[in-house]
Amino acid sequence: MDKLLASLTWDLRPEVIPGLSYLRWYSLFWALGIYLGFMIMARIFRKEGLDLGILDKLVLTVMIGLVIGARLGHILFYDPVYYLNNPVEILPIRIDPHFEFTGLQGLASHGGVVGALIGLWVFNRKHQLGFLWATDRLIIAGALLGGFIRLGNFFNSEIIGLPAQIPWAVVFSRIDSVPRHPAQLYEATFYFVVFLLLYRIWKRKKFSKTGFLTGLGLALIFGQRFLIEFLKEDQVSFESSMTLNMGQLLSIPVMVFGLSMMILKRKSSKPYHQA
Repeated sequence: MDKLLASLTWDLRPEVIPGLSYLRWYSLFWALGIYLGFMIMARIFRKEGLDLGILDKLVLTVMIGLVIGARLGHILFYDPVYYLNNPVEILPIRIDPHFEFTGLQGLASHGGVVGALIGLWVFNRKHQLGFLWATDRLIIAGALLGGFIRLGNFFNSEIIGLPAQIPWAVVFSRIDSVPRHPAQLYEATFYFVVFLLLYRIWKRKKFSKTGFLTGLGLALIFGQRFLIEFLKEDQVSFESSMTLNMGQLLSIPVMVFGLSMMILKRKSSKPYHQA
């Protein structure tokens, strides 16, 4: 009985249906997160009396930027040498030793944020929603999506935690037989809490300055990312010689930027509904 309580064995295969390699739990959670995030944004648009007709274009543009940014972020920050030698694998395919559809194996959240912001900037040049007005709303849906992405990582047995002797430890049997911190679930839980907090603040109009919610969301999301990285295995080998890993180094400037924006927006005289 004590042994059973010591850890949960997780051995789920990444494919939702055996034999269909292109239909994976990770992709399913991504899709679910995007769908629910879209529903949240639609609710926000309706509440604020905005045209739902531009929401499809907004979400599409931001998601394209997010995926491209996340992919390029992984390539540049975590494995540039490999992709320099295997450039075709930047796409979701492999041709050696035979053609194979692999999916986008490797996405970096920090690159995704940059890509999403670029996508929003492109969209806002035409539609003039107000850049910070839009980020104050998109950060709510983004936190929700982040939670589902981490659930997808858990189902995929990736981004695993360090070994741990705790009652809720998980053995990822596809990796090894070691009980570990379920770091993906820690992050997913925090993302969902941040989503609920930001949504509640928006719903009750508990913020008075455009950009404040964006700053709060970035500070919380990347603050927890910095802390939980201490409980994770290194994602790439070169991180073993680093005091702080790549995820932490990339999180620090985003976290500081978020805190700075909160402070500046509290002093600003511009009301929340203006761009």
